[in-house]
Amino acid sequence: MAKPIIALLTNNDDDVYCFRKELIEGLIAEGYEMLISCPYGPKFELMGGIPYIYDNPEIDRRGTNPVKDCGLLMHYHKLFKKYRPAVVLTYTAKPNVYASIVAHWMGIPVINNLTGLGSVINERGLKQKFIMSLFKMAYQKSACMMFQNATNMQVAIDQGMVKGDYRLIPGSGVNTDRYPLQPYPDGGDGKEGAPIVFNYIGRVLKDKRVDDYINAAKCIKQKYPQTEFNILGFIESTEMHYEVELKQLEEESIVIYRGSQKDVKPFIARAHCTIHPSTYGEGMSNVLLESASCGRFLITTNNPGCQETLEDGKTGYIYQGGNVDALVDAIERFLALPNEIRQQMGEAGRERVKAQFSREFVVKAYKEKIEELLQK
Repeated sequence: MAKPIIALLTNNDDDVYCFRKELIEGLIAEGYEMLISCPYGPKFELMGGIPYIYDNPEIDRRGTNPVKDCGLLMHYHKLFKKYRPAVVLTYTAKPNVYASIVAHWMGIPVINNLTGLGSVINERGLKQKFIMSLFKMAYQKSACMMFQNATNMQVAIDQGMVKGDYRLIPGSGVNTDRYPLQPYPDGGDGKEGAPIVFNYIGRVLKDKRVDDYINAAKCIKQKYPQTEFNILGFIESTEMHYEVELKQLEEESIVIYRGSQKDVKPFIARAHCTIHPSTYGEGMSNVLLESASCGRFLITTNNPGCQETLEDGKTGYIYQGGNVDALVDAIERFLALPNEIRQQMGEAGRERVKAQFSREFVVKAYKEKIEELLQK
């Protein structure tokens, strides 16, 4: 008897390897065959030894023209017709929308994962209304919606997107073995002693408020010369002006641009704090969960998907998103702490992640829902 095929669809290889690998392995161990549809990227090289069927779709991640996306709709139709998956798992905006619509047409149950409302929440007028109508078309007939934070869940319910089953899960979860506790580096007060190292980890994107991080670094460096502000992540094709800006900022010793890294753990290990200034439509910030798992202090916004990852004043600081002065204040409060207190707060953050955000919780939720669907 042929194994049931579970299709997993997303828009980038990071999502597959960094956040879905344990789920893929777990489902294969349960006797399912995996079909992965995702544009090719270097992280697939790290998936060696895992058996799966691969599909390489063309996805314009940042484009918002649905006419251009008709090709993706047709691609998913051919894919599902060829393999007839028993269940479809979708992640990220376009697979969530277009794969769901096709699966509904073909009578295939879908489990959507709302990893955040992304740039849609920053849109206005007819454009936002049209995109929200697509979301309703995609989600209302889904077998289950998996939400990564309570705010997104409530918005989806209030907007009439959800008609069936839905669950709140702890983001994508974090593999605390892959992100173990790291020795905390020595550090002074930013003026004297060993340098204090900060990281911004994520796409270099205006919506992620990378400019807030840069402007805060400019302020802090004037008063605290023994600080280092790193930026790790790729520059979106729509934001290539940052290439020139970051080069200039490096020459001025404001920030260091580290580029896109296959493995951020060495950079987390040498840092004292991760700053995540996003006001983007996050699901649950993986950057913050991974940094906390390594025992690092967090500074982030009160944005849904960010604020849930820490306990303000105990494992990090939360500030008003979009307020650079508030970010500077949070950094200065951090610099005023003794280094042993920074370390203790970081270690408390790891314990919180282990208790509330383990990836095992997420994998278990998916296994249970898939088994339930296939027993119907």
